[in-house]
Amino acid sequence: MTETSTLVDRGATLYQILIQKLEAFGAPVADLAVRFWVGLVFFRSGLQKLDDWESTLFLFEYEYAVPLLPFEIAAYMGTAFELAMPIFLFVGLAARLAAVPLLGMALTIQFLLGANNPAYNDFNHFAWMAFLLVIIARGPGMISIDHWVRQKFMRKHA
Repeated sequence: MTETSTLVDRGATLYQILIQKLEAFGAPVADLAVRFWVGLVFFRSGLQKLDDWESTLFLFEYEYAVPLLPFEIAAYMGTAFELAMPIFLFVGLAARLAAVPLLGMALTIQFLLGANNPAYNDFNHFAWMAFLLVIIARGPGMISIDHWVRQKFMRKHA
């Protein structure tokens, strides 16, 4: 074995160790950060809606009007989802399910409201959608109640 191949083998081993550490510690932290970042966006929006309910109703009647739903119902549903679903994301409980209505809201904002008003055509909505799709596809990660439940109860039945 030559000195060069030994150096390459050591480099490959170090690289493999680094990847294993990142997967073991970095990925769960990244999953948690994604859940908190996107959850905070929606939670803060819900708090703003509660802060001035009359303005919220006005906006849902004239600005955020969506087809098929009366504005009052849309306002209550939107606010409830923006306040409740992020809590599920924060703790990682039923996170995939919690991400679905938030994805629906982001799609509505971007493609229904954005189609009628360029002010709603915002790149941030695509980031929200991407993060929510990651949560739906991958789950909340290891730092979550979902992971704990899966480890504690579901492994026995597999």
